[in-house]
Amino acid sequence: MEAMLLVAVTIFIIMAWLTLDIALGSLKLGSLGDITPTARDTPLVSIIVPACNEAETIAPALATLLAQDYANLEIVVVNDRSTDGTGEILREMQLRHPELIVLDIDELPEGWLGKHHALHCGAALAKGDILLFTDADIHMAPSTVSRAVNRLGQAGLDHLCLIFKNKATGWLLNSLILDAGSGLFLLFKPWLASNPRSKRFMGVGAFNMVRRRAYAQVGGHAAIKTHPIDDLMLGKIIKEAGLHQECLSGYDFVTVNWYNSTRAMIDGLMKNIFALANFNTALALSGVLGLGLLTILPQWGLLFAHGPARLFFGLTVALRLAFFSQAARHSGLSPWLAPAALITPYLTIYIILRATFLTLKNNGILWRGSHYSLDELRRKNRSLL
Repeated sequence: MEAMLLVAVTIFIIMAWLTLDIALGSLKLGSLGDITPTARDTPLVSIIVPACNEAETIAPALATLLAQDYANLEIVVVNDRSTDGTGEILREMQLRHPELIVLDIDELPEGWLGKHHALHCGAALAKGDILLFTDADIHMAPSTVSRAVNRLGQAGLDHLCLIFKNKATGWLLNSLILDAGSGLFLLFKPWLASNPRSKRFMGVGAFNMVRRRAYAQVGGHAAIKTHPIDDLMLGKIIKEAGLHQECLSGYDFVTVNWYNSTRAMIDGLMKNIFALANFNTALALSGVLGLGLLTILPQWGLLFAHGPARLFFGLTVALRLAFFSQAARHSGLSPWLAPAALITPYLTIYIILRATFLTLKNNGILWRGSHYSLDELRRKNRSLL
């Protein structure tokens, strides 16, 4: 077998296996919609919302939290050094909803990332036996908390996270979001988070519900205070502590306009995608190489290879397009996003390479106005992978 044909066949087999793995795994992922709202006397749930310059999103997001049909609920919003109108909006909302608790933070202690510190302070102020960490742009259906608390009790969970539904608009933006989500599914396999024999774990910033005793046992956000990917790391330390976690689909219950534009998503991922490789340059470049071989080489092989090799490269491209189309349908998006699957790998590789280059060049990351050195990030943070 000639070398090019061997490469083409190998890539096709790997892509077919990966596609089958994520397709079958996604079928195993449970749904919050299958859980009925709780009807029993229930524990106090504290929803903790960090807000840094969220004037455009905070009011409608909090409205959906205030509309929850779960009775025993408190909402703690941490206004984290906002310089826009976030504080004024929160004060106005407090006048209409006196039950809303607002904590203002003016300074960031050394050695903390801002969001982590805000979540830590919110958890310290909260009184609930169950803590729900979410973001300032998340919208929740009225029965979301009630269903989640019921599942927590039914399954004896210490941690429950929900996969959200993206409501952003834009052909290329949605395609990049879909590709990024598929990649995270392959890396973390959230359907295995509940399996105590598996090392797989999951955490979702849009909806991380944790029992207070479990949060205290793992050290809370203080244990991960310098890791840029706080939600996944919280899931990791909970799973490593031998506690019981589960990830469910919350598509009909948790929604967000994840990014407003493709440019905003590229800038957003630039801050933390190198952290996925634990700031390891070799690992990041290996990821770029693997992504290029599996998604970009087949495109060029389809154009310039010949004979059976060209056929297998074409089958690999067709497989990716078919998977992308089905994933779009499953996410409530148009299957016409599929052609963008030929573009998004180039953007992803650009993001990884640029994030790696800038982190190395700047000897660290700039996060909400504070610089964190690369040596410190490598020394204090464990790997996600």
